[in-house]
Amino acid sequence: MEINILLIVIIVIALGFDYVNGFHDSANAIATVVSTRALSPRQAVILAAALNIAGAFLSTHVAKTIGSGLVNAVEVTQIVILSALIGAILWNLITWYFGLPSSSSHALIGGLVGAVVIHSGVKVVHWWAILDKVIIPGLASPALGLFFGFLIMLALMWIFARANPNKMNPIFRKLQILSASFMALSHGTNDAQKTMGIIALALFSGGYISSFDIPLWVKIACAVVMGLGTYAGGWRIIRTLGSKTVKIIPVQGIATDLAASTVLLGAAHFGFPVSTTHVITASIMGAGATRRLSAVRWGVANNILNAWVMTLPAAAIVSAICYKVLTIWIH
Repeated sequence: MEINILLIVIIVIALGFDYVNGFHDSANAIATVVSTRALSPRQAVILAAALNIAGAFLSTHVAKTIGSGLVNAVEVTQIVILSALIGAILWNLITWYFGLPSSSSHALIGGLVGAVVIHSGVKVVHWWAILDKVIIPGLASPALGLFFGFLIMLALMWIFARANPNKMNPIFRKLQILSASFMALSHGTNDAQKTMGIIALALFSGGYISSFDIPLWVKIACAVVMGLGTYAGGWRIIRTLGSKTVKIIPVQGIATDLAASTVLLGAAHFGFPVSTTHVITASIMGAGATRRLSAVRWGVANNILNAWVMTLPAAAIVSAICYKVLTIWIH
């Protein structure tokens, strides 16, 4: 298999991952707005798709972290990248099938680490960068989402304490469309960049670009494909986030979206490839906990947490297996 053909295959599969990421994570931006019936599911996915595309052009810091900050790019081959993508897609599909909102970001990172380790050993992984840019932000981001969700919801409850709920709910539903738009924009800013980084890494490892910059055509392709994936929708996960984790009212939806968007845009600014799923789920629980702790269905939250913990090592193992299989098949 020639390198140019392999590169084309990698780009196609990377865009396939981007598409899967779109429908797998579409619930991140629209679960609350669907749960409160501010928008219909179809209206919500159209809104999320359009703003995911727009958000993809806001920054490239996360793309550079994924592509050049976590592993030694010189040691990365086309087969390593292909294995990482296939492993991440397989793990995403497994968790999607069971309706678990696991992290596409961590699946991709775990896949990249697993494939490069089986190819060149542990020395080529920038472990301190993994700790600094993945593990610590991965732990801190849902905690911040929980905190901000709780805090913003408390503030809204205090501001509108004397308002008539029946009169305010229609207003909150309209405002929630704006907050969900903000959430969709921040989702595109963070998630579309991860595929951009992988494609740029493939171009760099194949000698098609001399420095690690993101070509414009890569930005456009990743943005559009993620938007299409979001439009397809991930209805299983929408049900899990939008109704099974906590019963959401419109004002809670606003608090959730504002909290999650704040965390995600901050993470994108610093180049942290955090999980949008982690953040939005924690924000939902933080807003819901202001009513009472029992309002949050902690059993579902525990299942989601288990999926989070499993994703990095599981995707790494699947990608390592894919690398072995591909090496035998190609050679």
